[in-house]
Amino acid sequence: MKTIFKIIILLLFITGLSTVLIKFFNVQYGNIDFWDIHGFFFLICIAIFPRLTLLFSSVAFGGLFWWLGFFFTPRLLVAILATISYWNTNKVLVIISWLFAVGGEFSEKYYLHKHTFRHHKARPNTSNHSNVVDAEFYEIKDLPKE
Repeated sequence: MKTIFKIIILLLFITGLSTVLIKFFNVQYGNIDFWDIHGFFFLICIAIFPRLTLLFSSVAFGGLFWWLGFFFTPRLLVAILATISYWNTNKVLVIISWLFAVGGEFSEKYYLHKHTFRHHKARPNTSNHSNVVDAEFYEIKDLPKE
């Protein structure tokens, strides 16, 4: 139930943000239909291999933020480009791209962190206190004279 609630929140957030951008900031989204330009094979490739597909496809590229997104968060870059290009014609695909972006980036970072940093379990105390030797230390000037 938590996942469905998160999906609904994400859908409402993206819809609200897009509405605010269109109404108040005059952002123009594309009117191109996704299926007129790309096919199902492109959709699968962009979901599984976002960096390779962005690099070798006909997706618009360039600029500092594009390259930062390409190297650090490619799935978010795909979702942003999908929102800008296809929001008016394919809202369902845009929402799915955002679900892949949020879920893919967080799970990728989670598993990368989980498998990179090894967490060692506490070892049981195997030291035996009977092996401890009491010792007395004297400073050199306090040594008894013979």
